[in-house]
Amino acid sequence: MNLPNSLNNIIQQQPYPLLFASISGSHLYGFPSPDSDYDLRGVHILPVIEVVGLEEGNETIEISQVSDSLEIDLVTHDVQKFFLLLLKKNGYVLEQLYSPLILKTSPEHQELKSIAKDCITRHHSHHYFGFATTQWKLFAKEQPPRVKPLLYVYRVLLTGIYLMQTGVVEANLITLNEVFNLPYIPDLIAQKLAEAENFTLSNVDLAFHHKEYERLHTQLQAVYEASTLPEAPTAKAALNDLLLRLRMKTIEE
Repeated sequence: MNLPNSLNNIIQQQPYPLLFASISGSHLYGFPSPDSDYDLRGVHILPVIEVVGLEEGNETIEISQVSDSLEIDLVTHDVQKFFLLLLKKNGYVLEQLYSPLILKTSPEHQELKSIAKDCITRHHSHHYFGFATTQWKLFAKEQPPRVKPLLYVYRVLLTGIYLMQTGVVEANLITLNEVFNLPYIPDLIAQKLAEAENFTLSNVDLAFHHKEYERLHTQLQAVYEASTLPEAPTAKAALNDLLLRLRMKTIEE
């Protein structure tokens, strides 16, 4: 994937060391429109002096800018906040961590990906239930309906089902559909890739997609109930050890 130089430029301008930075959003999901913005996500490491002192550093950094005609949205969390999110049933942070679209990495990033496997539980399904419900309501109420929320519905349901079945985080709809083989997905993706971000669908069969939404929602419920994934994360001690080492590293540097 050829990435614009402006993405690396904004990463290099960050005030704190980055554990990692990756691309999320529609580029990760496999269906960016020509005018889609770039959603950059990552983890920064506050120095000890900005954690233990009265002058606290920025726990979350958010930047939105236009560079070379590209809209870029960057969000990074301090390593402690990100680790605490990993210990919750938060699918977003898992997808950011395991995104193959990497702008910045480190040896500790690779270590974290290994540790975070022990953060995945069967209850992460609730994240995907909620996200799918929200996107379906958005899709169903819009007239005319947009292709984007419909693709999000399918993406999150398939991601959730696949996660419950395999314990693997896969956010790319094209890759997921190599497993699920839903015949209507390629055409929906093709329309999204070819048109503007807010492209609307014509002659869409709402009844058909509602039936598919309910079918996949039911399938997610079934694989959740049958899942052998753990009930709770077991990575807290390993995350704590990594956090301490990362903080101490800021003293040494």
